[in-house]
Parts: sequence; C-alpha cells; structure tokens
Amino acid sequence: MSEKENITDASNEDMLSQDAGAGEGVNPGEPLDHVELTALLEDARGKADEHWDQVVRLQAEMDNLRKRSERDLANAHKFALDSFANELLPVRDSLEMGLAAFDVEGAETGTLKEGVELTLQMLSTAMDKAAIKEVNPQDERFDPAFHQAMSMQERDDVEPNTVVTVVQKGYTLNGRLIRPAMVIVSKAPAAN
Repeated sequence: MSEKENITDASNEDMLSQDAGAGEGVNPGEPLDHVELTALLEDARGKADEHWDQVVRLQAEMDNLRKRSERDLANAHKFALDSFANELLPVRDSLEMGLAAFDVEGAETGTLKEGVELTLQMLSTAMDKAAIKEVNPQDERFDPAFHQAMSMQERDDVEPNTVVTVVQKGYTLNGRLIRPAMVIVSKAPAAN
C-alpha cells in the first residue's frame, strides 16, 4: 500500500468517527447546524403536543368527575328518604285500616285500641331504623339544648329546673335535634 493510500484511509476513518460522534449528542461548546436545530425543534414540538394532549385529557376527566359527583349528590339528596318512606308505608296502611274499622258497626273499642297500639309500635320501629330517637325528659333536669320551656310552675316537691310536664316530645336524628321537647319546668316557690 502506498503512502498516499494510507493517508486517504486515515482521513476516511477520522470522518467516520466524527459522523458517529455527531449522532450521539450535541456538544454544548460547538454551534449547531440547521439540521440539528430542526431535529431538536421537532422533538420539542412533539413533547409539547404530547403534554398538551395529556392536559386536555386530564381536564376532560376532571370535568366528567365533577359532573358525576354533582349527579350523585343530587340523587343522594333526592332519594335520601327512600328507605324511611318504605318503612312508613305500612304505618299509613295500618292507620287507614284503623279508620275504616271505626265505620264498622259493633266494632270493639278494645280491638281498635290494640290496632292503634300496634300501628304506633310499627312507627316506632321505623323511626328506630332511621336513627330518629325520642326525647322524653319527664322528671329530668331542664336542658335548653334539647328542651323548650313553655312555662314555669312553682313546685316545692321537686328541685328547681326540673321538667314536671312534657307537653310534646322532642326528637333527634343521628344525635342532632330535629324538634325540641316542649316542657313545663319547675321553679322554687316564691317566699311569702
């Protein structure tokens, strides 16, 4: 091989190694040519388009989730009393049958009373299932959080601020007051 051929082979190897190095990455110290800048720009555009697509999809998912939550909440409000209403329907049926029994000649009052007591028991059971509890503070200390005083009565046989008469029972729903008990409360007799 001649010396000229050796020089040509060496320069070809140098050019091949330079081409291989250019494909591996960008050297920050060297200026980029037009082809490399175009490739970087296309890569950045692709990534930006991909991120934009992800943002749009996430916004659509969030919007769907918000709409589904609103619909579920509206249905929960609309049908919250569904099970309680189903418990009350037999009570209404029983009351209607009781009223019809009054119209029958020769109906016994004992039988009618028993029917009303059974109907009241059905109502109490339905209320228990719905977590509605009775507030009947007879002979208890007056509690303004659960009782509403209708009047005060001078009494020397009980301590002051004691409920002596329950005019109307109160009720709580899951521990929250829905109607206070209407009561008459004792007070100390006035000194003569």
